[in-house]
Amino acid sequence: MPLTDTAIRNTKPGEKAVKLFDGGGLYLLLNPNRSRWWRFDYRIDGKRKTLSMGVYPAVGLRQAREARDLIRKQLAAGIDPGLARKARISADADSFEAVAREWHAKQNWAADHARQVLARLERDVFPWLGARPAGEVRAPELLAVLRRIEARGAFDLAHRAHQICGRVFRYAFATGRAERDPAADLRGALQPAIQRHHAAITDPKDAGALLRAIDGYRGSFVTRCALRLAPLVFVRPGELRKAAWSEIDLEKAEWRIPAGRMKMRATHIVPLSVQALETLLELHPLTGSGRYVFPSERTRDRPMSENTVNAGLRRMGYAKDEMTGHGFRSMASTLLNEQGWHRDAIERQLAHGERDAVRAAYNYAEHLPERRQMMQAWADYLDALRDGATVVPIIRRA
Repeated sequence: MPLTDTAIRNTKPGEKAVKLFDGGGLYLLLNPNRSRWWRFDYRIDGKRKTLSMGVYPAVGLRQAREARDLIRKQLAAGIDPGLARKARISADADSFEAVAREWHAKQNWAADHARQVLARLERDVFPWLGARPAGEVRAPELLAVLRRIEARGAFDLAHRAHQICGRVFRYAFATGRAERDPAADLRGALQPAIQRHHAAITDPKDAGALLRAIDGYRGSFVTRCALRLAPLVFVRPGELRKAAWSEIDLEKAEWRIPAGRMKMRATHIVPLSVQALETLLELHPLTGSGRYVFPSERTRDRPMSENTVNAGLRRMGYAKDEMTGHGFRSMASTLLNEQGWHRDAIERQLAHGERDAVRAAYNYAEHLPERRQMMQAWADYLDALRDGATVVPIIRRA
């Protein structure tokens, strides 16, 4: 049954992406974050491909159908619409979209971050500025684009889009395709971003209750192990769920996360406490023959879903404004600082950004002896909290 605007507006997002089909290969992808993307699926030369066709409601139902009909004519003529689009963008090398994609391809980012940046451009900027020559875009045009983002209450995203566009325009200037950066004229023009922090438990008594809840978790054993390991290593949720057995040296009690998986693109060493090793050794017979420490329940070829740890916390009764997977980092940072550990050791173990990228690449082992001591003391402290003891942490200096 063909789509209607009413049906689109009345369909609410769920926990997983939903496809609303219109026919002829056209459908609207409704994501959990409420973004709505037009997509067109087609086959050519025996291969299945998908073409992005813009964001609803910027691209309305009628426009999407017209674009679909044009694409079907291309297919009937033996033309691959995806290749045709790439050729068109390449031919117009001075357009904002062409410059932005060229700039994006040159960045040395982690894959997840690179996808996120490109998705923001495709969703919020390209539909309005993509075809414009980068050198002709003026500040009021860019402000109008950013105002659309603000209009949906996404003030932080508007600021991030502003920063991204500024970098694209500076790249256009450096490559001779723009005379200046119009984004620089918009400083102070946007509404202040709302500062949001990841919900976290930082009170020792509440942390102990959380650890006891994790011990009693009745869901998937793999998820339970991930929940047990999360507070012991306090890495970012993406780094935890994509952990590979090849990165972990059980004999050395060390987990080395390669630069390609780190936000700051520098190798990160996680000393493993006795408690962390126990969790990994308990899990190894189940997942050790595969690539991932925490594989997906559907296939071992992929890591667990990014929502798995948070879903586990919800199952234990913790609301999203109480605790998140990222909150284990805040828990560790707050309590370790309160205990008097060396701030530089804590920051290095958290893998917070190093302004000098070259220095970061060589300093992944900085403060490592103290970090090893700190990680074991931290695990012992968590054990005491879980057991309900009155804890007076003893800081053991190297």
